[in-house]
Amino acid sequence: MTLDWCPGIREACSYWRDAPMLQQTFEELERALVENNDACIDSAKAIVEVVCQIILQELDSPSNPVRPAEALPTFGAWMSAAVRALKLGDIRHNGFQKLVSQHRKLTDSLGELRNDAGTASHGREGFLQRLSAHHHRAAVLSADAIVTFLHQAYLEAELDLVRTREPYERFDHLHGLIDAHVSLQAEIDEEGFLTVDVTLPFGDILPLRVEASRLLYQLDRDAYVEALNASRGAPAPVAEQVGEQGEQ
Repeated sequence: MTLDWCPGIREACSYWRDAPMLQQTFEELERALVENNDACIDSAKAIVEVVCQIILQELDSPSNPVRPAEALPTFGAWMSAAVRALKLGDIRHNGFQKLVSQHRKLTDSLGELRNDAGTASHGREGFLQRLSAHHHRAAVLSADAIVTFLHQAYLEAELDLVRTREPYERFDHLHGLIDAHVSLQAEIDEEGFLTVDVTLPFGDILPLRVEASRLLYQLDRDAYVEALNASRGAPAPVAEQVGEQGEQ
């Protein structure tokens, strides 16, 4: 088996490519599939769980959290919490609710299969026979169906723009609206900081004041490192030199 069996998992892991634990688990799944190893069941189940937690990190409300309160939540609890965070239960359509319910049952079945047959998370009797490719396919296809269902629902969800970790590119449609109606006027103040007046459509102004380091760190990390390296060993600014001479 290869990752061609789980295109939904591959797409979700590509989308959240900046999530280290998800990427590590994805690599473990790929390796287990190539080796026809029973550990692919553990990895497939783990990917579903990690995806659920990513969704909760983005969508769970601090004022009304749905994240499981238990120290060690069950697999089904993570899935149910993700479904609630996505507000899929708010869609009042009987057929759709049955579909959501079936995905929850699929999650339970995948968890049971992993508990019975997974090798990576707990020890099993040493002389048990390896599982067949049919078991592997069942686990991976089930996990792929669940991840696809959750990921596509997430892509349609309304995110909290104040605290989201999504990249700038995710909100191109919103950026265009702002750029069409908001203007900027910038200058450098006496302390060398960039000051920007952001003029809103009805004349209100949002003043911003940004240090060179913060601007570079937020917008261009390579430029930040280059500026840092150039600054090491550079002579002190004139103002500092004058201050030191006055103290002497």
